[in-house]
Amino acid sequence: MDTLGWTLLIVAGGSLLALGYAAVKTKWIFRQPVEDQRLKKIGGFVADGAMAFLSREYKVLVPFVLLVAAFLALANQGALRYQAVAFVVGAMASALAGFIGMKVATAANTRTTHAAQSGLIPALKVAFTGGSIMGMSVVGLAMLGFFVLLLLGTLAFGSSVEALAGQVLPIVTGFSLGASSMALFARVGGGIFTKAADVGADLVGKVEAGIPEDDPRNPATIADNVGDNVGDVAGMGADLFESYVGSIIGAMVLGVSIAGSDAYRLKLVVFPLLLAVAGIVAAMVGVGFVRVREGKSAQAALNKGTFGAAGIAAVFSFLLGYFFLGSDSANEGIGWLDVFFSSVLGMVAGTLIGMITEYYTGTDTKPVNKIVKSCETGPATTLITGMGVGMASAFIPIVIIMAAILGSHHFAGLYGIAIAALGMLMTLGVQLAVDAYGPIADNAGGLAEMSEFPPEVRGITDELDAVGNTTAAIGKGFAIGSAALTSIIL
Repeated sequence: MDTLGWTLLIVAGGSLLALGYAAVKTKWIFRQPVEDQRLKKIGGFVADGAMAFLSREYKVLVPFVLLVAAFLALANQGALRYQAVAFVVGAMASALAGFIGMKVATAANTRTTHAAQSGLIPALKVAFTGGSIMGMSVVGLAMLGFFVLLLLGTLAFGSSVEALAGQVLPIVTGFSLGASSMALFARVGGGIFTKAADVGADLVGKVEAGIPEDDPRNPATIADNVGDNVGDVAGMGADLFESYVGSIIGAMVLGVSIAGSDAYRLKLVVFPLLLAVAGIVAAMVGVGFVRVREGKSAQAALNKGTFGAAGIAAVFSFLLGYFFLGSDSANEGIGWLDVFFSSVLGMVAGTLIGMITEYYTGTDTKPVNKIVKSCETGPATTLITGMGVGMASAFIPIVIIMAAILGSHHFAGLYGIAIAALGMLMTLGVQLAVDAYGPIADNAGGLAEMSEFPPEVRGITDELDAVGNTTAAIGKGFAIGSAALTSIIL
């Protein structure tokens, strides 16, 4: 079996590993009890609303996807006509990941509320497990899409470097286009729905009726809770799915175009796939690191998973570079150390962006306390201070992204930038788990309020929600940073 053949087997194994994890954890989530009938009823309203939104969105998207696929089939000639198939596969994979994430998130929210009656630790476990299902579904479906398209492409056109460069990889780029199209609708359309529902619920509740947030007398809170899932589960998942797929495809296309021997070019093509599978394993280990102890913060537990996964991913990147590329890279333009350093730059950039975002948005930090202090003098000063802090928070991440681009380009050119983008998203399984945890915790707090649970339960969900707001901001940092790197290589 040639290099591409056993790489496809590893990709299939990585996909099955991630999807198998998601299936096992989904079964565990649905086994968790929800004994309070009012909680079950209100949670059902949120779940129905989320599915109604997805149903309506997908009804609009199906004609769009078919129309674009038909255009690709008619506008292209020869083998490139099959880009239409890859486009449909990309859109379907992204949509399926969003559906799984929404279905699980709207089941995990009620179970998180129920678990909060027993304390912070069980509530965090349920909420984070729900988020991890979304993360593993995204990377698992991405790898499955690559496996199917590359397998069919190589069976039809061969596995030589010439076939990959001329037919197979140009076809597979349609996979990224399909994912991007779905991300546009899910992220932008979902984001508009999210903010409209959020602001609408606050206006009618807090401003007009003078009742607290998530009050059971305000029916708009149902739409607000639906919006959290629409924007931060399905929307963010589609956004990061697109960046993840785009970074892998970009690296593969650049790898086959680099001057060098055919054997080494083939290795540069499949290396991003192997790196992604290694990232799945690292993310699964990182998920296992997320455990909170009595008296410790939930944020520290989540950071342990993120940083632990990044460290393991760096080790895997070194081992893959040394053993897979090392022996053949001595006489080539790009050495294995160049590729390794590029991937580490991406990992470090992503980690630093997360840390800076946590500083500017975390609970009881100096920037947040500054905004809190400004609230004493009215909404105008609050808005001005908040905008000022937000603008200041963007400066260092911009510098970090620029440094990652320049550094990775120095080591391995455009291929290095592509590997840096993949390095930033290598542990997407745990990164997205931390991000999707946020809306589940937010929903749990709203459901506790609407179901009129005791104040101590709401106190636990509020603590989880406060951390969730920070993780949502960190997730947006990863999405923007990886998109910046991916846009350059594409």
